[in-house]
Amino acid sequence: MKPFTRLKTTLLPLDRSHVDTDAIIPQQYLKSVKRTGFGKYLFDNWRYLDPGTLDTDPGQRRTDPDFVLNHEAYAGAEVLLVRENFGCGSSREHAVWSLLDYGFRAVIASSFADIFCSNSYKNGLLPITLQAGEVDELFDQVAKDPAYACTLDLEEQVVRDGNDRIFSFEISAFHKHCLLNGYDEIDITLQHEDKIRAYEDRMKQTRPWLFP
Repeated sequence: MKPFTRLKTTLLPLDRSHVDTDAIIPQQYLKSVKRTGFGKYLFDNWRYLDPGTLDTDPGQRRTDPDFVLNHEAYAGAEVLLVRENFGCGSSREHAVWSLLDYGFRAVIASSFADIFCSNSYKNGLLPITLQAGEVDELFDQVAKDPAYACTLDLEEQVVRDGNDRIFSFEISAFHKHCLLNGYDEIDITLQHEDKIRAYEDRMKQTRPWLFP
């Protein structure tokens, strides 16, 4: 997992609330579990004017010129800016995979669905919760200037822009530690490899029938 420390980037404003995981990545793409290649299907039903499948070449599909992901002004943005309750609905981890594969490193919202938030931490996507008024201010700034950029500093737990505006956010010490170091759950487990092996050796001595 790629560590997250500090990131300076523009923002892509998706001015919608209660965006569920089926909108983030529709169900027909859940057949693949490769974790990569989902970026081209991100917000599929809003992004394209015709339906698609895993076998459909996105380059041959008609894009909706009114949808924000198709606006050149926001190309290269690594932070998605949305409203409240982002990632609600089903618990599909593909939603986070598609955001990461598209190029987003973080999402800023006034609230997130719990399972989506958990999946984000597990995959290295930083979910930043700000007050609704602060999210409004960021939307206003991006509307005035699509090149408006912010620095996300995980160590200091702040979002800072070039006009000295600072927005603070909360994150648990455990999730912060994992993101800063690029640790997923397997990495955390392997840090205790010696203890795991010692336990297995004891079990082999005391309960050998468990190890044919």
